[in-house]
Amino acid sequence: MFRMKSIPACISASCLAISLVACNNGGEPAGSTPSQPANTLPPPASFQVNLVNTYPHDTSSYTQGYVVYKGQLLEGTGGKPGDNPYESRISKIDLPSGKANLTQKLSTAYFGEGITVFNDKLYQLTWREKAGFIYDPVTLKKTGEFQIKTEGWGLTHDSTNLILSDGSSNLYFLNPENFTTSRILTVSDQYGPVNNLNELEFINGYIYANRWQTNFILKIDPSNGQVVGKADLSTLLDSLKQQYFKNTDYNNGDAVLNGIAYDAASGKIYITGKLWPVLFEVSFN
Repeated sequence: MFRMKSIPACISASCLAISLVACNNGGEPAGSTPSQPANTLPPPASFQVNLVNTYPHDTSSYTQGYVVYKGQLLEGTGGKPGDNPYESRISKIDLPSGKANLTQKLSTAYFGEGITVFNDKLYQLTWREKAGFIYDPVTLKKTGEFQIKTEGWGLTHDSTNLILSDGSSNLYFLNPENFTTSRILTVSDQYGPVNNLNELEFINGYIYANRWQTNFILKIDPSNGQVVGKADLSTLLDSLKQQYFKNTDYNNGDAVLNGIAYDAASGKIYITGKLWPVLFEVSFN
């Protein structure tokens, strides 16, 4: 069994638009009976995901971070230490083939996690080692290291700070110069704090987050932490099961939805999952 995270406290497709509605409202586990709302926040609105295209994805990639830098897709993967057999690395991905054309491997002492590029520096988290690494995003050569105080899960940035998730309901805003915490944002919906926030992407003023071990993508207002939008990709994934997921159970185990990359220049959004055979180009509405 692969090591699972603990909870801290080109194949072209025709354009397909699917309205994705959450299976359950808010932060309660899927399948549970919703209790009375814990606060006065309204339920998040469902938002639509438009499937634009599909591309191959390396099924050995235990995807932890996804980002586009100057048109180049970069992927951070995890694996080891422990019993996860995969490899922690950062790679430049050739989109049509899904193959890496340049790779930087981590020491086997580290389990790679989220990545982002800010001010022409590529940052990478590690899971429990409380260490981060800085690279040149073009050559992937390591240029520095930093320390974090929490577990590392997802990573993105706004115009000022790095934004880190640690699997809890908190997002940590870090000063990229000295990595001190400038702000802690608690993410909540109508049922209270929402945990298991994982891979992150900042798109048009909102933080988008995969919720680990679910098919949900959450849209978060960074001014107050409110979940203002929610997409459930179950319908989309089920519709593509026979085509792409005959040998991958995307609802259980390790092979779960994880990875959102946004190309600000083109407006394109890419999503994938750990060990998935496919990468989706999508748009959000």
